[in-house]
Amino acid sequence: MNERRILHAHFHLTPGAPQELYEQLLALAEDITPRVQAIPPDAAHLDITGALRYWQRDPAALATLLRLRTLAVHGIQTTCAVAPNRMLATMAAASTPPGTTTVIDQRDIEQWLRPRPVAALHGVGPATAGKLRTYGLHTIGDLADTPLPTLVRLLGAATGRTLHAHAHGQDPRTVQAQPVAKSLGADRTFDHDILDAAAHRQALLSLADEVAAGLRDGRQAAGGLALTVRYADHTHSTRTRTLPEATAHTRPIATTTHDLYAQLGLQRARVRAISLRAHDLRPAHEATQQLTLDPADDRALALEAVTDRARYGPGTLRPATLATHTQ
Repeated sequence: MNERRILHAHFHLTPGAPQELYEQLLALAEDITPRVQAIPPDAAHLDITGALRYWQRDPAALATLLRLRTLAVHGIQTTCAVAPNRMLATMAAASTPPGTTTVIDQRDIEQWLRPRPVAALHGVGPATAGKLRTYGLHTIGDLADTPLPTLVRLLGAATGRTLHAHAHGQDPRTVQAQPVAKSLGADRTFDHDILDAAAHRQALLSLADEVAAGLRDGRQAAGGLALTVRYADHTHSTRTRTLPEATAHTRPIATTTHDLYAQLGLQRARVRAISLRAHDLRPAHEATQQLTLDPADDRALALEAVTDRARYGPGTLRPATLATHTQ
């Protein structure tokens, strides 16, 4: 059985780059393998396990092919990392010099992973890293050597088991391929790292408003949402949720977006960019609208009818909390 190979591609997009460019880069990746998962706003995971035989190239050469294509077609530099799973590929990409490739083989995982600081491990936030350091666990190797029952006592059952597996280089997640045409998104890249949670929430509402308007303009409804927060150290966190019913309305999309943000439990995180993607799209007429007796819901729907960009142009009327802010 062939060793699984996951390629993390980080596209070096300039701030404010159009969403269409990101979609075109994903399409280039899909020319190499159909198993591509978008990691908005500027990355993707490719499962190249089967593509290696098709292209008759090794992992480094296939990554080079992708980098050359993105540069030749769109003038975009790409950093790549290939590893046996998504977690390792993401971590390797974060420490790879721009425009180059890192390849980690199965036999090299322990040697590569153990010396790294515990804060570099996927799933370890600043608060958890600080707690681990108070117990003398400074490196991923220290964490890997800690018995599982001890980690469960320190961190709780779910977190303890997850980080124990991650410290040993294990990540069962697969690449969830989604056709480019089946999603719609928006992103906000800040001019500098933002600590202020209020500014984060302002961006979330703006993203929800933009995505919902785009869905309605395209006469589509979304069955799910994915929120990605990218940090100052180039790592990122993503949370996804399937919606109770497909929708294109701003209010449920904004509510779900804020719920996904709350799940991250950020504490003074230095955020560089936030993106929101609506997926599992279907024609609007296939979506059902749940009956409601809440007058606020009726007012929100009525307001949408007169604020949609297709009728009045972008930015004519917007939610009050966005009115005093420019993007």
